[in-house]
Amino acid sequence: MKKTVVLILLVLTTTQGYSQFAKSMFSKDPIINLENWQKQRLYFGYYLGFNSFDFKFDYKNPAQDIQVKKTTGFNVGVVADLRLQEYINLRFEPGLYYTKRDLYYPNLALEKDYLREVNSTYIHFPLLLKFSSLRTGNIRPYLVGGMSTTLNLSSNSKSKDDNFEGKFRVKQWTAAYELGFGIDIFSEYFIFSPSIRGMFGITDELIRDNPANGPSPWTGNIDSMKSRAILINFTFH
Repeated sequence: MKKTVVLILLVLTTTQGYSQFAKSMFSKDPIINLENWQKQRLYFGYYLGFNSFDFKFDYKNPAQDIQVKKTTGFNVGVVADLRLQEYINLRFEPGLYYTKRDLYYPNLALEKDYLREVNSTYIHFPLLLKFSSLRTGNIRPYLVGGMSTTLNLSSNSKSKDDNFEGKFRVKQWTAAYELGFGIDIFSEYFIFSPSIRGMFGITDELIRDNPANGPSPWTGNIDSMKSRAILINFTFH
């Protein structure tokens, strides 16, 4: 009997909560949540998310492309948002990004030669402009874009060994531009903002193999190697 009562109360509570949420989000006359929040000059938040990093290669001479196997990494960071005017905000979103990429060289026969693993732990520093639309009820779409710089904590740029010793070397600092969009969803107590963003590297990340070791089958034909990524973040203010 007690279990039945608890179950009924749980269903009623859940139904009531869902109805209130649906009314606040989707009804013609919604309950306006956090009506004055967007008038704040400065506010903070945090985000969790996922990433998928890739490399864009440009080659000196036509050849079979280096194959990149991507994996899903994760992001975590904080947000500082400064309101410049009603529809434009300046955002700083420093965070920790982890990702892994495997590079396959189809022209090399031995397994120890044709596979290179690139594990990266980035401290990411994006400075972005957020362009918001008019708020409709408790939903406000926005566009975001800007520049970012990244510190690779896994960089082996100081290593004297190169691919001839099995070490694929990358630079410590890189830069990129970012473009994306998202939606601010205003709940009763906080703002939930899912977003998706593309990151496009503008600096060469590769450290070439030592010339003293002779022509390199790993880096010799690479004119530039730049990171690019899809970033999916879930932000809470």
